[in-house]
Amino acid sequence: MKEIGITEFKVKCSAILDQVRKTRQPVRVTRFGKPFVEIMPPTQKRKLGSMAGTTRIVGDIVGPTGNLDDWEAWRD
Repeated sequence: MKEIGITEFKVKCSAILDQVRKTRQPVRVTRFGKPFVEIMPPTQKRKLGSMAGTTRIVGDIVGPTGNLDDWEAWRD
């Protein structure tokens, strides 16, 4: 990953952002020689239904989640 100082980033901000967008390679900005922030290209948006089949339902998802005696409305 390419590293640049924060001062250089301030001067060349627009060009660096364009470079990240075009090359899809992240850039790390340092401050006093230590990592300060990483500029990453955006991830692709997920399509509707792309997570289908990745979960499993266990138990009753419609019924009450506790004892009915705990509900004041049920006692009346």
